[in-house]
Amino acid sequence: MDLQNSKSSNASAITVQAAAGVPVDGNTLDFEALSLSTTFSGINSDVSQAVTPNSHNFPLPPAIETTRPRSATAAQGRATVHPELPDARAAHFRARASDATMAFNKFILYENKLRFYIVASNTSESRHKIVKIDRTSQDELDVVEDDATYSGKQMSAMLKMLEDGNKGCGGLGKARMFFGIAGFIRFTAGWYMIVITKRSIVALLGGHYIYHCEETEILPVSSTHRIEKPTDEQRLMNIFKQVDLSKNFYFSYTYDLTSSLQHNLTRPMAFSRMFSDRFAWNHNMMTRAFEHRESSPVKSQWLLPLVHGHVDQAKLTVLGRVIFITIIARRSRHHAGARYLKRGVNDEGNVANEVETEQIVSETLTTSFYYPASPASNPGGKPRRPSPNYTSYVQYRGSIPIYWTQETTSMVPRPPIEISVMDPFYTAASRHFDDLLSRYGGPLMILNLIKKREPQPRESKLLEEYTTCVKYLNQFLPPNRKMEYRAWDMSRAYKEKTQDVIGYLEDIAEESIQMTGFFHSGPEPYAHWLKSEADAWNAGTGEAVPVPWRDTMYLQNGICRTNCVDCLDRTNAAQFVFGKRALGHQLYALGVVDTPNLAFDSDAVNMLTEMYHDHGDTLAMQYTGSALVNRVETYRRMPHWNSHSRDIIENFRRFYTNSLLDADKQAAINLFLGIQNDRAITQPVQRGGYRDWYQAQNLQPAYELEECERGIQEFVSDRGDFWIEYYRPLLFTSLGKHFVYSMNSTLKLPGKSARDINNSPFMPRYIVPLHPPRLMDGVRRWIRAGSPSKRNSVRAESRHEAGLKSSKSDQRPDKTSTEYIASALLDPVVPLEEEHEYKDYIDQCQDMLNAPPDYAERKDQKVYINAVALSALDDDDPWAVPDKELELFGVYMKKGSPYTAESAGSRENLPVTFNYEKWITCFS
Repeated sequence: MDLQNSKSSNASAITVQAAAGVPVDGNTLDFEALSLSTTFSGINSDVSQAVTPNSHNFPLPPAIETTRPRSATAAQGRATVHPELPDARAAHFRARASDATMAFNKFILYENKLRFYIVASNTSESRHKIVKIDRTSQDELDVVEDDATYSGKQMSAMLKMLEDGNKGCGGLGKARMFFGIAGFIRFTAGWYMIVITKRSIVALLGGHYIYHCEETEILPVSSTHRIEKPTDEQRLMNIFKQVDLSKNFYFSYTYDLTSSLQHNLTRPMAFSRMFSDRFAWNHNMMTRAFEHRESSPVKSQWLLPLVHGHVDQAKLTVLGRVIFITIIARRSRHHAGARYLKRGVNDEGNVANEVETEQIVSETLTTSFYYPASPASNPGGKPRRPSPNYTSYVQYRGSIPIYWTQETTSMVPRPPIEISVMDPFYTAASRHFDDLLSRYGGPLMILNLIKKREPQPRESKLLEEYTTCVKYLNQFLPPNRKMEYRAWDMSRAYKEKTQDVIGYLEDIAEESIQMTGFFHSGPEPYAHWLKSEADAWNAGTGEAVPVPWRDTMYLQNGICRTNCVDCLDRTNAAQFVFGKRALGHQLYALGVVDTPNLAFDSDAVNMLTEMYHDHGDTLAMQYTGSALVNRVETYRRMPHWNSHSRDIIENFRRFYTNSLLDADKQAAINLFLGIQNDRAITQPVQRGGYRDWYQAQNLQPAYELEECERGIQEFVSDRGDFWIEYYRPLLFTSLGKHFVYSMNSTLKLPGKSARDINNSPFMPRYIVPLHPPRLMDGVRRWIRAGSPSKRNSVRAESRHEAGLKSSKSDQRPDKTSTEYIASALLDPVVPLEEEHEYKDYIDQCQDMLNAPPDYAERKDQKVYINAVALSALDDDDPWAVPDKELELFGVYMKKGSPYTAESAGSRENLPVTFNYEKWITCFS
């Protein structure tokens, strides 16, 4: 019997009863026996065999027990709202109450020959939803979702009904648990469903977990999967699997990983499971199956957008304060591919190797993005206020936006660069920069790090064309909106040793941050205003000077676009310097440090260096198949002893990958992204004006302060409850398995221990010599020696050089000369005695804890002897103390009170005239 054909009026409905109470400003939104009656032909038809005519209306048990008494007059099937609440406001809070628990992160698959049933549950397993996928059709993908939300008992009853109704085709089958659906794919015949079977936590933001996809599984949807061309099907399947979903793919159930923190917090409508398709690499698998329908039959909580790139998080421990540093790199799916096969820009303005890097620095005083507002500072009655402990800074890297290619058929390590299309109006570049302005706003800084002079012109061709392109486009922009273009030959500056590479990049980074700003979710710490006011008073003006103090949130409008020829080694080093400078400003905005200037070789900067090394290695592996060749230490002129051999190995690996494997890699990426033609146009090309190449609204700031303040307040009020999934008080978990506890931190750097928790992570741990020893000099001399005669000559030359060095060392420098004073100031030397004295001062408390019980008495005795010697002014032997005085001191220490004449019996026993009690008092 089919429920849809039943004559009973209630045969088409499954009644789900629930009751809950949600307090709203002292009132209660009382759901009285809320019955979610849904006519659902797809699922009801599956239980027809288990329902008799007398029991077609199956009442499911209520799962939510309310703590308030129910109203006796409430009608079944509707929600009863108190009359003092407006209908719109009640609907608003109903949506808010449901949004807080609709984050599904656990999925169970039931399958038989006819259907897939997928049950989704939240972390606390108090809310469930179900979806059905038809397996009888091979050509079409039929997915039906139940709009109702079930409790645990209700879902158990539903599954029992489905089990009874599907006995003819094997029941529901064995349950299989997985963690999300990545999408659906089709090759030659039939659809496949890609599910995530294993995950791992890599980051935590405001109570929102970010996961790394560890394992996936491809399941054929049709139970009668018939393939007419099995060879082609298997070939396409093997190509598809070359894009390894278990490497560098990330997702989150409740946080929009495709957008920046500033976008998510200040534009809360974008947080409601909408995502940026530019950075969702499985966008084709999420939409292709439903592209011919007006709307997708599956809501967004079922399909997870996957971000390809890199995510890393570490802790910075500052005297008991815990600071989280998170780096998120998002690789664009547009114009994506291998190194030599994807260069420059396409007709739509999308560039190759486009990566958005976001650096988030936050203090975890509260788990969520908000904290409760105090009644005194909250006259408006808002129960929450945004947490001012979140900051972020966004950078951008991408290939040079002109048409250029490199031919790999010649099998040379560095193929020649050819500018394939000469566009005098730079149409593709104008679309690219207009898109950057629409996404990030202005101002826009361009940092070009390619070579300027070469023996054989290669990169310099791109420099000339790129410079001409920016100058041409800049002439049409308003004077105050022009792009800031900086071209600097970073490689030449490093090789010629005429410039401090890192110092020059820090100057550019500081200028860029001052231009674009960074995101801070709250006002500046009040301590900054107090310190500035105190400095103004101390300046000697005699009156208070008005000090600028930011009492609002801070926004980033604009971005710095960095590139070299590959956007790898030099670009990553430059982005690290920008990140280091931004870290100083972010920590200063949080009130952690008193200056934005951070010293190199400190624990904080060392940890950030390792994070950017991993960031650069991961992006380089994705684009070229090998890790970075030149790292930050290279440009700091501090290479590791094995850096030369490592660079040779990476260059060989990069050459092998680019020459032999890139073609297959590019085919796999195209198949994964759904690109049929390598130069496919996904959107119609819109020809703009040659002079007005930009849209006027894109020149305005992308984020307005008033709008963002309203948006972040709306976010914390209505959409900030996802963090409740973070707390699971009934789950027993060991501390070692907790992600926050096992996260990397400054205390886990090499050579660190628990005692370093009291040391500042911003102080440099050691001073690097200006000219580190060259360990390979001896090996090179041995290689150059060749024959024994040459070795003898080398020995003779070395002896002669040693004699010259010894003769030079005999010449004592003049300590009064300017050269000696300048060198001493640049490289100060601390005497060994001062080092020991400072170490004793630092370790005195620890020495007191580890000292024997009589250590303090012996130390006091030494102080007493020194005092007596100074008072006696005995030049012959100032340390000679009479025995009587030592006995006097012993009695004093034993009794614990000043020794007086009355206690001694007579003044003859007190030959010392020094007032010891007065001396002790002045030092206490």
